[in-house]
Amino acid sequence: MTKTTAKVEILDVTLRDGEQTRGVSFSTSEKLNIAKFLLQKLDIDRVEIASARVSKGEFETVQKIIEWANTESLSDRIELLGFVDGNRTVDWIRDAGAKVLNLLTKGSLHHLEKQLGKTPQEFFKDVSFTIDYARKNGLRVNVYLEDWSNGFRNSPEYVDSLVSHLSKENVERIFLPDTLGVLSPSETYRGVDELVQKFPELHFEFHGHNDYDLSVANSLEAIRAGVKGVHASVNGLGERAGNTPLEALITAIHDKTEFKTKVNELAITEASRLVEVFSGKRISANRPIVGEDVFTQTAGVHADGDKKGNLYANPILPERFGRKRSYALGKLAGKASISENVKQLGMVLSDVVLQKVLERVIELGDQNKLVTPEDLPFIIADVSGRTGEKVIEIKSCNIHSGIGIRPHAQIEIEYQGKVHKEISEGDGGYDAFMNALTKVTNRVGISIPKLVDYEVRIPPGGKTDALVETMITWNKSAEAEEGQTFKTMGVHPDQTIAAVQATEKMLNQILQPWQT
Repeated sequence: MTKTTAKVEILDVTLRDGEQTRGVSFSTSEKLNIAKFLLQKLDIDRVEIASARVSKGEFETVQKIIEWANTESLSDRIELLGFVDGNRTVDWIRDAGAKVLNLLTKGSLHHLEKQLGKTPQEFFKDVSFTIDYARKNGLRVNVYLEDWSNGFRNSPEYVDSLVSHLSKENVERIFLPDTLGVLSPSETYRGVDELVQKFPELHFEFHGHNDYDLSVANSLEAIRAGVKGVHASVNGLGERAGNTPLEALITAIHDKTEFKTKVNELAITEASRLVEVFSGKRISANRPIVGEDVFTQTAGVHADGDKKGNLYANPILPERFGRKRSYALGKLAGKASISENVKQLGMVLSDVVLQKVLERVIELGDQNKLVTPEDLPFIIADVSGRTGEKVIEIKSCNIHSGIGIRPHAQIEIEYQGKVHKEISEGDGGYDAFMNALTKVTNRVGISIPKLVDYEVRIPPGGKTDALVETMITWNKSAEAEEGQTFKTMGVHPDQTIAAVQATEKMLNQILQPWQT
């Protein structure tokens, strides 16, 4: 089939379909910030931000997003899901100030008969009324064929008649959803190809769900078959197994097809982090493109290969997404892994010390202990015979919190031979501690890095007296950029004290002039 364009449009559905993820509900400010990022920094073609008639709060959210979009001339790129309900959806969208209706119609005869109890002729008449009313009220219209994937497989005559009917209406795009995520790549190609061949003048788009973990593959097949747009959500947010993950889809389109998108790859990681924070849904460390570990080499032979010409690198380079490759430390590490981490810390080691460090890291790995790059200076100091004394030490820390009292902390910090005492309150125990610590560091001229992430872990099946591992991610500078962060860890039965230990490690990390 001859391709008519080298560009594929992207509709991001994070703010609409993504909000159907269990436990996810974005506030007005969160939706506005995500919409701004998607349109301005990620440069998504269009975003679907809400469903019509959900609530008064959703109406006000849409109004605020549209108000902002009008000031940036972006309102034409904002779309809302609506329904075949006479004039109610159209009035709601019009009054909110939006300009584009994505009309949800029934894309399978089974859905039409079982859910609405109508004949195709009755339903088509209702669809035409809504489209005509929307156009008269100044809205542009796209149409979803809900459950299209089952429709073309089980009731192809109905799908053909619906698309034929829509081809005579004033609509801009027809969306083909795999609503239940049931398609295989070959089925997707067949279903799309049949429609594109019959209706070559229409603009079709594919909307995938990931129940079989095939949504990216299905989207690529839909593109190959002739769709002009595909839908996705950041981090794959969506009902059940989620929608097509935007980060993997964009990368696959750019690398595995002759098509391109206008999406800015450098902003993908930041978009993922933004949605992760606002949604409260953490992504797995091994998630393609955006997972914390996906650009980490664990085996020493891989690190050695990278040093000798990127022998273990693939086209998905971390720099494309504003990230950097890292090398894990553990029992599988080799000299190359150690030397790369040492290099990134700005340190120089002799071959003898390097070998001793490697042996210690392997020993700790065999004990199932986590070793981070920030632990290396302390390991180096130990194996090279240095004392590794603390530059700054938390001599005592008393933290009080509870129901009905304002959390407060009392600390004693020793720095350069002098003990500093402070008391402060906070919104929680650790916040009170950090407020007291900040008073001390401000007094002695120490700038505390920005806290980026705070993670608490206990052993599976752990009891109330189990050791708690608190891992804190810090930013080396005021601006959060990939490669500028570092982590410190504390282990203690008390979660807050573990965090205090991690904070002490951070202070010594930024103050110790490590050179060997």
